[in-house]
Amino acid sequence: MIEESFEAKGKRKRLIEELRGKGINDEVVLKAMGQVPRHLFMDDAFLRHAYQDKAFPISAGQTISQPYTVAVQTMLLNVGKRDKVLEIGTGSGYQAAILAEMGVKVYTIERQRELYRKAQVMLNSLGYRIHFFLGDGYEGQPQYGPYDAIIITAATAEVPDKLLRQLRVGGRLVVPRGDRDSQVMTLYLRRAEEDWEITPHGHFVFVPMLKGIANGNDRD
Repeated sequence: MIEESFEAKGKRKRLIEELRGKGINDEVVLKAMGQVPRHLFMDDAFLRHAYQDKAFPISAGQTISQPYTVAVQTMLLNVGKRDKVLEIGTGSGYQAAILAEMGVKVYTIERQRELYRKAQVMLNSLGYRIHFFLGDGYEGQPQYGPYDAIIITAATAEVPDKLLRQLRVGGRLVVPRGDRDSQVMTLYLRRAEEDWEITPHGHFVFVPMLKGIANGNDRD
């Protein structure tokens, strides 16, 4: 792992206590977030704010999620060591790092080439063994399924049926469902082959989930 300063470790410890104060009570999730150096996933302009509980811009017009949001989604996944998780939207790679720190087998898809490459370099440098794919999140990665859980880190009005079908019976899919301005964090629990229990878990704001692979001229 990369060496880091006592200052960064201290700020991260304070962030974890802040998350506890906001109701995050899963100690496995908190421990993982306490180990991952969030500042390494952020653009230089925002480094001094890395351990504030806020979202910040990253490359390709995307964002690194607020730590509270990451914690909520990760808690809802309810995964353990060696579980197989598909992530739709690698972004900075921070969420994938949290899952990998928990011992999860992570399969992550990113449509932006720039983010796909940067996340690979960063996560590999931190020693995380993650399966990366440049591709369309709407298609998923069926050849590696079924998955114990699927996490979507962008907003969509409707969850693609292809993704729901890649979830094992008993598995969970977590997605911010809604339009650009308002989404509800939604949990899909696959009770049986054709039976999904759907529950809401609060309002959040994410960038929209888009189809296809972005090219150099995209301005999402």
